[in-house]
Amino acid sequence: MRIAQVSPLFESVPPKGYGGTERVISYLTEELVRQGHEVTLFATADSITSARLVPSVERSLRAQMLSRSWLAYDAIQMDKVARQARHFDIIHFHTDYLHFPLTENLATPHVTTLHGRLDLPELVPLFEHFSTCPMVSISNSQREPLAWANWCGTVYHGLPPELYSFHPEAGKYFVFLGRISPEKRVDRAVEIALASNTPLYVAAKVDKADEAYFKEEICRLFEHPLIHYIGEVDELQKHALLAQAKALLFPIDWPEPFGLVMIEAFSCGVPVIAYSNGSVPEIIEEGVNGFIVHNQQEAIQAASHVGKIERAKCRASFERRFTASHMAENYLQIYQRLISRA
Repeated sequence: MRIAQVSPLFESVPPKGYGGTERVISYLTEELVRQGHEVTLFATADSITSARLVPSVERSLRAQMLSRSWLAYDAIQMDKVARQARHFDIIHFHTDYLHFPLTENLATPHVTTLHGRLDLPELVPLFEHFSTCPMVSISNSQREPLAWANWCGTVYHGLPPELYSFHPEAGKYFVFLGRISPEKRVDRAVEIALASNTPLYVAAKVDKADEAYFKEEICRLFEHPLIHYIGEVDELQKHALLAQAKALLFPIDWPEPFGLVMIEAFSCGVPVIAYSNGSVPEIIEEGVNGFIVHNQQEAIQAASHVGKIERAKCRASFERRFTASHMAENYLQIYQRLISRA
């Protein structure tokens, strides 16, 4: 099958640091190539892939977003996709809704995976206007605000099984990974760790938009000797940190569309303690690979029992549901249905 994958330009594929969407695009692209498909990746020039790469900008735009007009490069990318569209059997967009006007006149079958939250009021008229655009959700909960839209299916994220190795022995610390922002609630993670008298390692980036929140609300929490703030980490550092963690703390306060870090933890054999928001009840199997909680009291209690979860079962749940091959097969089924309809 001749497949185009269209990535956002904010990060390279895969990203050098934080960037869940681009990381998933990389895993999917490489798995499709491994399975023998002819894949073209539209992404930044500093991306690394075994697919054919079509760049629209020299490097990822995240560092330049406030000083340069990133929309200019998106316009170039969409034109390149349109010019080459006839050479593909299917075009898979991951670019939010920027490409919707292009797809209105696109003869090639296409599908869009939405990676973000969909409970924003301005999205209702947008998706009503582009009501025929075929879309995929990354969890069933993600699509609930727009349940009437043209959904083709839900495909959970997947990781290469060899990306992280299984570690049967737990360390003596908790870990918080990802991003420091009001909705991610690192403050809750700190409270859970302190109540459990357990060290917490915080490996997370701070976006410019969250710098004031970090300085005013969070910085002081890291002064406690049990709390260790590392900052943004790369893949090797993340693996080393995750591998021997006692548990991943995921005390979110927003409708998380998926939560890639949860399955990264499972792949290492690390259980997850997470608030019951967004996709969490779909990803965590209660008592098998983690605990689902609704308040801090439940979270602290779960932290005291997390050692009862068998780490081998965490890894088994990952292999059963969240590998890159499972993700690719599910997408291929959707591709085939769309191509057949066309």
